Amino acid sequence: MEPSPTVARILDGMVDLHCHSGPAPFPREFDHVEAARDGGRINMRAYVAKSHHHNTVMDLKAAHRSLAGLPTQVYGGIVLNNQVGGINPYAVEMCLRMGGKVVWFPTFSSRRHIRFQEEALAGGFPRSTVELTTVPVLIHDDDGRLRPEVAQVADVVAETGTILNGGHLHPDDMAELFAVGAERGVERMVASHPNFISDLTVAQGVALAERGVFMEHEVGMYLPDDHPHFGIEVLLEWIEAVGVERTVLASDLGQLGRTHPADAFVEVTTALLDHGVDEKDARRMLVDNPTYLLGLD
Repeated sequence: MEPSPTVARILDGMVDLHCHSGPAPFPREFDHVEAARDGGRINMRAYVAKSHHHNTVMDLKAAHRSLAGLPTQVYGGIVLNNQVGGINPYAVEMCLRMGGKVVWFPTFSSRRHIRFQEEALAGGFPRSTVELTTVPVLIHDDDGRLRPEVAQVADVVAETGTILNGGHLHPDDMAELFAVGAERGVERMVASHPNFISDLTVAQGVALAERGVFMEHEVGMYLPDDHPHFGIEVLLEWIEAVGVERTVLASDLGQLGRTHPADAFVEVTTALLDHGVDEKDARRMLVDNPTYLLGLD
């Protein structure tokens, strides 16, 4: 989909904080190099490569010669699922001190995700191509106390000025995580697709935003012919309630057979403009906020 001149201007220099380029145990539509090349179609400045299974910084270092000179910079991060040892501050240290930008708390290893696994699969969450053991990764111990590793991870995130993401945690756990992050000096905190899997209410999202957390909505979930799908009015409701100053638009794309991020950004940005979103506000959510979160300016 070709952008109009207005949409092209809005997207110029945008940053995608959530892209599932491969390799990964989940089948992917494109790899890191292909995604970085394709981002040039909309002059995407940077994106973050997310794997549910491993530290993507090492992928990018291995591919640095192929990535050099491409129009879109690629950054890595780590998701604290079973395959990296769960809430593992040692794995986080290596990732962030080698240039990683995001730590996601458990996604498919969260109790919330496991409980809603069938719904998630029906909603478009991919299946692994290899058999993997999944057990709940919890932020509390058996006595209900917060595990010390949570604060240890937050300390490394604060030290490196990177992003603490709530993953697919239950809303109550997510709120507690972000409270710990704020106490430990974390300045960049994000809740991804708050109305999917974690299933925050708008009021819960507003409460987190008032404490400094950004709501990251995924354009891949607002495409009319794709799954999971929410109507554009849902996104507009969240933007209106939380405010553009605490809203980020990312893709969460890369799944086999789905729309490419560049096309999704064009389509959803066009829809937002058609529904009355101001150009300056659209650019705030697509460029300014994620640029700040990634620490590029």
